[in-house]
Amino acid sequence: MSVLVDSSVWIGFFRGVEEPARTLDALLSEDRVLVNELILCELVPALRLRNERTLISLLRDVRKIPLRIDWKKVESHQFLCMRNGINGVGIPDLIIAQNAMEAEVSLLSLDKHFRLMETCLPLRCHSVE
Repeated sequence: MSVLVDSSVWIGFFRGVEEPARTLDALLSEDRVLVNELILCELVPALRLRNERTLISLLRDVRKIPLRIDWKKVESHQFLCMRNGINGVGIPDLIIAQNAMEAEVSLLSLDKHFRLMETCLPLRCHSVE
């Protein structure tokens, strides 16, 4: 199964953090990694400032899944999270979660609120190994 990789994992990977680098290396070697335009927008500007052309090229070569924002679902997901005591989830992360659910892929992130969202939404989180 393909895995949508959140910006938190990419940042750790670029910094050489052992985990998530090992997990992402394995997924890349198996050609299971996906990104979307929102994740790229979170990463590419900072890489451009640092003139990291190789890393930008790596990101742009990763398969992209279309990002179709269903605002009613985002709103509904936010409501379900809040009703379950999961507060402070940003709209970009709700969009990323909705994108993973719509594409029927798992999500790899280091942000703990995705694991919390998994308890009340049909989101599948991929484990950092």
